[in-house]
Amino acid sequence: MYKHIWAAILLLAMVWNAGPLALAAPAATTDTTPPPGPKIVDSTDFPTLYLTEPNLQGQAIWMVQARLKEIGYEIEPSGMYDAFTSHTVRLFQLANGLIDDGIVKEEEWLTLMPQEPDASCLTSSPGADGKMLIVIDVKSRTLVLYKDKEVVCKYPVAVGKSSTPSPIGEWRVAQKSLSWGGGFGTRWMGLNVPWGIYGIHGTNKPGSIGSYASHGCIRMFNRDVEKLYPLVPHGCRVKIVNNGNMIPQQIKPVKLKKGSTGQSVVYVQARLKQLGIEFGVADGRYGNMTVLAVKYYQAWHGLNPSGEMDEATYRKMGLVK
Repeated sequence: MYKHIWAAILLLAMVWNAGPLALAAPAATTDTTPPPGPKIVDSTDFPTLYLTEPNLQGQAIWMVQARLKEIGYEIEPSGMYDAFTSHTVRLFQLANGLIDDGIVKEEEWLTLMPQEPDASCLTSSPGADGKMLIVIDVKSRTLVLYKDKEVVCKYPVAVGKSSTPSPIGEWRVAQKSLSWGGGFGTRWMGLNVPWGIYGIHGTNKPGSIGSYASHGCIRMFNRDVEKLYPLVPHGCRVKIVNNGNMIPQQIKPVKLKKGSTGQSVVYVQARLKQLGIEFGVADGRYGNMTVLAVKYYQAWHGLNPSGEMDEATYRKMGLVK
């Protein structure tokens, strides 16, 4: 009996000296979770770019670096937003009166990538070279260049995926650049889309041509874009349609007013033109001419002539049921 008592006392003493962890030793574990990888930024909707660890990577960073190099900064595109890129962005900001924080925001995008061509370069009126027009159909994934309504050339293209569609509307070529490299291939022609950076360019992924693959831009084989590039003047009109149309069967009735921009504005503008109200181009900018056109339609159809798009106006225009 005494042997059992002494054994129990000895066991308690051993546990007490070892501490509370001895009561339940944890099982050995091995964390096999890989460290987080870099964030990939390929979006075109004026994404915010900044210095972080790991560094941001993607086509948006490559675009900024390529453009900085093009305008004279000593930087080589790598697609990685590293310390040197942040430093170069700060130099660009100082030179253009922007806050020098090394962060690329919408203001930096708009300064770096001008969206309006020089007025002296516009080709809206016929001249010695005739009227030039590019029509891109996202349904057939084709690009056609016209001169005075005659087909000059036609090429297969890749267009935006359903999650990042190409911008439907009537645009202008606002910028032309050579040899950006990477995902932009050997040529770039930027469009004046007000809600992001979109363009017609070459690619390092030729297998994507003919498919829905991009983040909204129009990809071409490098050999094709090199043929197209010299034929397209600054300010050339570019019309992007879906199966020949600029209006889907039904749209969400988003409230729109002066100053609004976006794909919904294009749909309204295109519908007004369909209804015989001419005011300009369907460029996604709800400016004074669009306000006047909407007011005219509302007054003509017994609606409150506010110049703003409300649900009643959408329904009367046949854009929603």
